[in-house]
Amino acid sequence: MAGRGLLARGFAPARPPARRLSAEEADLWARVAETIVPLEPRRVAVPVVEPDLPVVAPPVLKRVKGRVPPPLPAPVAPAAPARPLDRHGLDAGWDKRLAKGTISPDFTLDLHGSTLDQAHSRLDHGLTLALAQGARVVLLVTGRARPVESADRGDRRGAIRAKYLDWLAHGSHASRIAAVRPAHPRHGGGGAVYIVLKRK
Repeated sequence: MAGRGLLARGFAPARPPARRLSAEEADLWARVAETIVPLEPRRVAVPVVEPDLPVVAPPVLKRVKGRVPPPLPAPVAPAAPARPLDRHGLDAGWDKRLAKGTISPDFTLDLHGSTLDQAHSRLDHGLTLALAQGARVVLLVTGRARPVESADRGDRRGAIRAKYLDWLAHGSHASRIAAVRPAHPRHGGGGAVYIVLKRK
C-alpha cells in the first residue's frame, strides 16, 4: 500500500543501474543483428540548397523635427503597354491593297463639323451600325492633323484627329478592330483612315 501511495504522488521506484554486455553476449547480439533485414531501405538525408536571394537594404527614413515620414510604398511592376491600334497586324495582302487604295470601304463615317463630344458619340454609334451590317473596312473621315493642345475641347481644327485613336482604343468596339491604317489619297489621304474590323 505504501508503494502505491508513492506512485500516486509521482515517485517512481529506483531502477537498477544498466549493465554492459559480456563479450559472449555482444558476439551473440552481433550475429543476430546481421540476420535482420530492414522493412524499409535506409533513408539518406539530402541537403536542401536554398537559392541566394539578393540583399535589399531597407529604405532610409529621415526624421524631420520629431516626425517620421510614412514608409515608402512597395515597388509595383510596370504594366505591359497596350498594343496601339495603328500597329495591329494584317497580312501583307491587306496592307498592299489598303496602301494602293484598291479596297473600297464598306461604310463611311464623316466626323467633320462635330465637337469632340459629338464626334466621340458618332464614332461609337457608327461602328455599331457598321458591325451590324457586316462591314469589314470603315472609312473614318477625321480631318487633317493640326497642332492642338491636349485640353482642347474641340474649338480648334485638328482636335478630332488628335483624339480618335484614344476613342477607338478605349471604346466598346476595341476588341472588334483588327487595324487602323492611313487612307489612300482617293479616299481622303491625310484627312481619313481605314478601320479594318475583325470577322465575327
